Amino acid sequence: MDSNCIQFLHDKTILVTGVPGFLAKVFVEKILRIQPKVKKLFLLLRAADNESAMQRFHSEVLEKDLFRVLENALGDENLKAFVTEKVVPIPGDISVDNLGVKGSDLLQHMWNEIDIIVNVAATTNFDESVNTFGPLNVLNFAKKCVKGQLLLHVSTAYVCGEKSGLLQEKTFHMGETLNGHRKLVIETEMELMKQKLRELQKQNCSEEEISQSMKDLGMSRAKLHGWPNTYVFTKSMGEMLLGNYRENLPIVIIRPTMITSTFSEPFPGWIEGLRTIDSVIVAYGKGRLKCFLADPNSVLDLIPVDMVANAMVTAAAIHAGKLGSQTVYHVGSSCKNPITFEQIHDLAARYFTKNPLVGRDGSPILVSKGTILSTMAQFSFYMTIRYKLPLQMLRLIYVIYPWWDGNKYKDIDRKIKLAMRLVDLYRPYVLFKGIFDDTNTEKLRLKRKEINKEMYGLFEFDPKSIDWDDYMMTIHIPGLITYVLKK
Repeated sequence: MDSNCIQFLHDKTILVTGVPGFLAKVFVEKILRIQPKVKKLFLLLRAADNESAMQRFHSEVLEKDLFRVLENALGDENLKAFVTEKVVPIPGDISVDNLGVKGSDLLQHMWNEIDIIVNVAATTNFDESVNTFGPLNVLNFAKKCVKGQLLLHVSTAYVCGEKSGLLQEKTFHMGETLNGHRKLVIETEMELMKQKLRELQKQNCSEEEISQSMKDLGMSRAKLHGWPNTYVFTKSMGEMLLGNYRENLPIVIIRPTMITSTFSEPFPGWIEGLRTIDSVIVAYGKGRLKCFLADPNSVLDLIPVDMVANAMVTAAAIHAGKLGSQTVYHVGSSCKNPITFEQIHDLAARYFTKNPLVGRDGSPILVSKGTILSTMAQFSFYMTIRYKLPLQMLRLIYVIYPWWDGNKYKDIDRKIKLAMRLVDLYRPYVLFKGIFDDTNTEKLRLKRKEINKEMYGLFEFDPKSIDWDDYMMTIHIPGLITYVLKK
């Protein structure tokens, strides 16, 4: 299957949305590195014009360390020539018809040439136009592709909400809700959003007020139907629209769990930005996180980004051209090779004890094991006794004696706000009780393994190959420090 995957990419024209996002970049680099005879990659970027799209591609994709293996293999000039031949950055936006692609000639050319459509575009804001109606716009675009063989859509495993137990790789039905209390009408949700936006604009609210009000609306609507936040709510509706309107076009839905740094390709440890649990790891290493809300035994489903990209290529090779098919793949580790929050906490403590970060004053930052609290009630009580009451006392002193140095107060206040922000962000994950079934994904792995054993490692996405101690201690945390903290 590895050689079949490489052969599959030969002479293919592929549209990729969501560039220059983290996963989309890794996916594009993989294709260019393993199959130089790919015909063309159309990369959809948000940009004002062709020149801006090209600039974004170079600065936010090609010039990243991720491409250094390809650059070392080809040389700087040859890489530029290769990319010029193979890659076409396109200014566009999946939230509008025809993906915002301008020019009838370009549109017709794309519809005549594209074989595979890969949608990785998403937003964490409450924006149904991207997460919900974006996939429908991509689907409608894909249907116009004369040679279109497959639409591969990247969602998230956490569309399941806060369910527990073994979570199946199954599709959503149109109008389905997680709590079963009422039918979900996507058009109604969209109209509510538009109506609220019009009201806020009439009131001359600031951009910040509008943003916060829309987030609040999104959260209330998500929770009404059983989802914990707007991101997974809007991603779920996007999946529903794909399933309902797909007709005969083959659809693959990839649902990754929490994506982490590269495991091996193009080299270990590459990452961009603080992702999922990384904010907690970095805050802990900086000595800013003394306590955290988490179930120590809760499984944190982590998966390296290159394994997700490998699963995407393999699934595309298997399902392309299979009319009428719709398949969901959980790409994660909880079912085959779980790691708990307590394990990650221990590994982070070991790492930063042995390799402390350096503070602004040049001295090493000493970390303590910290306190993990497994319920929100315990966490709130601890924060009140340990921080909030002392903070109120310091605030009172600051009011009575304004000349007093308030740095202590500000430091504690900053730590409380950080802890509360991280808890609010990660509560659905660190208290999560579900395990993601990966029966479909295991079949995908077996198909690949059976056909071409000698090249098995080239498209690795088996979580059993991960030694978590080694990965966290020698790959992931060092990668965070090198590529995110830039130290």
